[in-house]
Amino acid sequence: MAIADRLDLIDRDTLCGWLSERQISEGQGKGGLNGRPEKKEDVCYSWWVLSSLAILGRVHWINREALVSFILKCQDPELGGFADRPGDMVDVFHTVFGVAGLSLLGFEGLEEVDPV
Repeated sequence: MAIADRLDLIDRDTLCGWLSERQISEGQGKGGLNGRPEKKEDVCYSWWVLSSLAILGRVHWINREALVSFILKCQDPELGGFADRPGDMVDVFHTVFGVAGLSLLGFEGLEEVDPV
């Protein structure tokens, strides 16, 4: 919708409410984002969900610190890169999505990517 310049057709509060509910409760020691209810968090949604919130001006609707913490827990401290979840094998796709998510969160040392 952003590419077509038709964000005016979106009910931002309803959509962003649903998107912000994709953050797994930090009270459970998590803070990552999932793609739909009842699913586990995954680093790739740090891009998919967060870029949508950024386009709609609602990144502040999620807990930034909890999401940064989750993304960094998915990083391999020895070999580098990011996995979908802590302890899993890193791959190039989750690495790109993790770094892009961190950039949208204003992580120090990264330039912000254009979410569109």
